[in-house]
Amino acid sequence: MLMHQGIGLAAYNDMPIRRAVHAVYECCCSVALAADLARGRPYANHDELFRQADALLFALSEESIDSILQAYPDVGRRPGSEKSAAEQCAVFDERPEVMEQLSSASRRYLERFGFGFVMYCNGFCAQDVLGTITDRLHNDVDTERKVVRNELARINRARLERMLGPEGGYSNW
Repeated sequence: MLMHQGIGLAAYNDMPIRRAVHAVYECCCSVALAADLARGRPYANHDELFRQADALLFALSEESIDSILQAYPDVGRRPGSEKSAAEQCAVFDERPEVMEQLSSASRRYLERFGFGFVMYCNGFCAQDVLGTITDRLHNDVDTERKVVRNELARINRARLERMLGPEGGYSNW
């Protein structure tokens, strides 16, 4: 969960640099990207900020992307969770066998590519994620690296949207 939610673009533009970096770091898990995005203020509108966030993400080195991926939990687990796949079923409302398949596919993905699976999965069930992992296991490493950056961009955008709130701001009535 983000600490900074619905703050509005004007408030983000006016924040002290350290607070602005912290707000964006929550969205992207990269100090470098967050600092560069904060230094680029003020932004005229959400779209300008989103385009700059994408440009900064796609300019990062592979090592920086690997660092970002370290912040993401294993598929089917919440950060810090020690629960087994079967125990996670209650959380994800999925059958134990699907969660075991998801865990197995996630391990195969890590073994194949050397980094964890990441996907923007708003509204997807475990079976959808399993199908996506299975499909992406057919990619070569270079292709998968590109897919991962695109997925990270989608995740960042969703989090930045939540951080900022609606384009016109919230009505205070």
